[in-house]
Amino acid sequence: MKVMVINCGSSSLKFKLYDMEKTNSVIAEGVIEEIGKDKSKFKYKSKNMKKDEEVVRDVEAKDHTQAVDQVTKILLDPKAGVFKDKIEVDAVGHRVVHGGEKFSKSALITKGVKEVIQDCFEIAPLHNPPNFMGIEACETIFPGVPQVAVFDTAFHQTMKKEAYIYGLPYELYERYHVRKYGFHGTSHEYVSQRAAEFLKKDPKKFKVITCHLGNGASITAVKNGQSVDTSMGLTPLEGLVMGTRTGDMDPAVVTFLMKKEHLSADEMDNLLNKKSGLKGISGISNDLREIMAAAANGNNRAQFAIDIFCYRITKYIGSYAAAMGGLDAVVFTGGIGENAAEVRAKVLAPLGFMGIRVDNTKNKSKEKEKIISPVGSRIKVLVIPTNEELMIAMKTKYVVAESGNIYR
Repeated sequence: MKVMVINCGSSSLKFKLYDMEKTNSVIAEGVIEEIGKDKSKFKYKSKNMKKDEEVVRDVEAKDHTQAVDQVTKILLDPKAGVFKDKIEVDAVGHRVVHGGEKFSKSALITKGVKEVIQDCFEIAPLHNPPNFMGIEACETIFPGVPQVAVFDTAFHQTMKKEAYIYGLPYELYERYHVRKYGFHGTSHEYVSQRAAEFLKKDPKKFKVITCHLGNGASITAVKNGQSVDTSMGLTPLEGLVMGTRTGDMDPAVVTFLMKKEHLSADEMDNLLNKKSGLKGISGISNDLREIMAAAANGNNRAQFAIDIFCYRITKYIGSYAAAMGGLDAVVFTGGIGENAAEVRAKVLAPLGFMGIRVDNTKNKSKEKEKIISPVGSRIKVLVIPTNEELMIAMKTKYVVAESGNIYR
């Protein structure tokens, strides 16, 4: 079974084509950027090409449908393609950021599923609309091929009400479904399962805290294979200090600043989501590598940004260990989580009283997937590269098989 995984942004389309029969191997992958401009940028590579070889070209992609069409053309290309006469895709899996309360698992895309995705436009305006465009584009280019929506929020639907209800009048939840949803669910699910497998633990008897740290960052408490709490909320703004997002703060700050700075609701939203976080605190960048370099050269604001970022992660790990009544492992993933050894060490240093320790040599090693806690540590600390695309492909295969809706 060959599964195409699609992840659409407002002006981009990322894809990976998997052979799910035996090895779950990647057959081809690529990205089209600057969709909507006169010329879009297309990068592509396949199993038929050399390891360091890549196709880079300008293509015409005025919208996502044309972008998907460009993907099919290169898959049939005599030199770079992987198919000869026709596209042999059995299913398409789509990353969909917000599924609201309707979906606790992935779903075969129907008219009703599309309506729910549209209903979530208001609470996920940056993500759900392009996700939806990707679905409609693939329905046009791959008619009759089953499409599956894999929701970022689905994994967190196992949270209990005490974890997801806000301290607002309850009728606002009933009327507008204002509550914590959480995001990065596909990543948290993948690395929590992989950690159990790596440690040879039964996932149904395993307490793990997963730290997905990148420009967007979130932490999840996973107990016995289920999400019991997560740091992001109604939107991805809640929780950790991130690249450009504030994370947790007193809600009164919003109305205070709107009055003082004479900001509209849209301007305030832009400040909270695009101008804050590491970028706002450091005054340098949302890229932690640049901030760390500046801190090493004596920039105090850069150091403040690092300290605040790490402190918030430490605090969440401690609180989630308490929420689960214990802890077996901590996992770091994402661009920062996988690559910033200094951040991992700084985050975990105050947690020695819990039995969490880091072996400096292991922490700095070049291994991608590794245990970085000392031998014999009661609580294991791991670094596990996330693989959201593979998880989407696996869920797509499962949903299609369950539905009996097999193409070809």
